[in-house]
Amino acid sequence: MKVMRKIIKIDEELCDGCGECVPGCAEGAIEIIDGKARLVSESYCDGLGACLGECPNGAITVEEREAEDFDEEAVEAYLIEKEQAEKQVELPLACGCPSTQVQTFILTASDKEAIVDDSRPRIESTLSHWPVQINLVPPNAPFLNGADLLIAADCTPVAYPNFHRDFLKSKVVMVGCPKFDDVEDYILKFTEIFKVAGIKSITALVMEVPCCSGLPMIVKRAMDAAGKDIPMEEIVISTRGEVLRRTRKAKSRK
Repeated sequence: MKVMRKIIKIDEELCDGCGECVPGCAEGAIEIIDGKARLVSESYCDGLGACLGECPNGAITVEEREAEDFDEEAVEAYLIEKEQAEKQVELPLACGCPSTQVQTFILTASDKEAIVDDSRPRIESTLSHWPVQINLVPPNAPFLNGADLLIAADCTPVAYPNFHRDFLKSKVVMVGCPKFDDVEDYILKFTEIFKVAGIKSITALVMEVPCCSGLPMIVKRAMDAAGKDIPMEEIVISTRGEVLRRTRKAKSRK
C-alpha cells in the first residue's frame, strides 16, 4: 500500500557506484546494479537516511513522496534470503557487484619473461607478526601498540605484486573481506583496537570493485565509535595490480 512518507532518493548523475552506501543500509535496501546504487524496493527503505553520510558524492537525499509503506517483515525475509543466496558461492551474487564478473587477463611476452626471470632480486617478506586476519587479531595484541596499521582487503596482496615492498614494510597488517565477513563485527573489532592500541596511522588498501570500498567506511565508523581521529590514507588498486588513486583523509574538526 502506498502512503506519503520519507524515503531515500538516489541521484544517478552524482552516483559513481562506489558502494559505500551499501553496508550503511541495515535493511539491505540499496544494491549496486549496473554500476549505480539503486533502491531494491521501496518497502525495504525505512526512510531514516542512515546511508546519507556514507555517500562521498552527496548522491543520496531523503524526500517525502508517495511510496510503498516500509515493511519490516519483508525486510527480515529479504535479508535471510540474501544471506542464503550469498552462501551459494557457485551462483552469481545477487548484488551484481563487479567483483563477481569473471575476467581473463592476457599476459604479454614481456610479462611472461619477467615472471620467469630468475636473475631479478628476490623480494623478502616484511611480515612482522601473526595472525593477520581481522577476525583473528585480538585488540590487545602487543604488535598493535603504537603501530602504523595497514588494513588490506584480502585480494590486494594477490593483485599487487610488490605488496610487501610498497605497502607492508614497517607496518602491522590486518586483512579481510567486507563482502563476506560481518561488517558489524569488523566495526566492533576496530573500535576496540583504536581505543586501546594507540594506533599512529592507518592505510586502507582496497580493490577498485564497489563492495571493497566498504572497508574504509568500516574503519571510519570505528574511529568515530572509539572517539579517535587517526591519520588515514586510502589506496585503491585495480584488478591489474595498478595504483588507481591515493586519498588522504583530513583530520576532522572538533
